[in-house]
Amino acid sequence: MAKRWLFKTEPSEYSYDDLERDKKTVWEGVSNNLALKNLRAVRLGDEILIYHTGNDKAIIGLAEVISEPYPDPNEKDDNLTVVNIKPKRRFARQVTLTEIKNTEALKEFDLVRLPRLSVMPVSKEHWQVLEELLGD
Repeated sequence: MAKRWLFKTEPSEYSYDDLERDKKTVWEGVSNNLALKNLRAVRLGDEILIYHTGNDKAIIGLAEVISEPYPDPNEKDDNLTVVNIKPKRRFARQVTLTEIKNTEALKEFDLVRLPRLSVMPVSKEHWQVLEELLGD
């Protein structure tokens, strides 16, 4: 069964709008060891919540993994991993970090516990709570 993830991006560098415009992208620039470990566990067909950092601090849209992880071809370090993703849909309603932090069922969600982590798994239970918040 496909896993689910949350990927964080600074919208001034690469936003969900950019992903929709490009129709697909290489998700690169991950350097934190735990985030890289998570990225290496991503598989073709997995779903991704795209989260904007910076001023937005909100879940914006849904994307899908369209490749297995592979070494970043633009880097000399084989530990640096990338995946290809494509947009699925923008959410009609954004869920903010404040709302997530104020939701009791999400107190143990990595987005709350490990705020600097850029790639994180989303449990089935957390996904269901987020879907309810998103109105999906």
